[in-house]
Amino acid sequence: MSNIDLEKIKHYCAYQERCHSEVRSKLLELKVYGLELENYITILIEENFLNEERYACSYARGKFRFKHWGKTKIKYQLKAKQISTYLINKAMQEIDDEEYWQVLNTLAEKKIQSLHAEKNKFAKISKVRNYLLQKGFEPGLIYEVMKELGVAD
Repeated sequence: MSNIDLEKIKHYCAYQERCHSEVRSKLLELKVYGLELENYITILIEENFLNEERYACSYARGKFRFKHWGKTKIKYQLKAKQISTYLINKAMQEIDDEEYWQVLNTLAEKKIQSLHAEKNKFAKISKVRNYLLQKGFEPGLIYEVMKELGVAD
């Protein structure tokens, strides 16, 4: 086990929260394989450089607060990073329901305003709905917010 590689990977984990799959990929990039790779991951977990729960919660909070992603998109991305369903559900609890609704409402209002030149009501509704779906918000909530804003029937 090379101290240089271990220090490099510790720095990689300390710089920003990482999930196991990201660290595994980085170690493979550094040409660390097999038992040595597993030992590195064990050390990182034991020394608290790597914590999948902390990562999932931080990821969910960050993507929601800064990128205004909905829960569907966040869940999908966490699943792609091989985070367990249990931890994904725990991470979703980090998102306040009232704040979630407010962000959805604000995004919908801004999108509606940006489409003020769109004369076709159905095209406008479709564009707003598709934008919010792409951001990862749930169809039922999108319908509710659009109804509340007087856009949907």
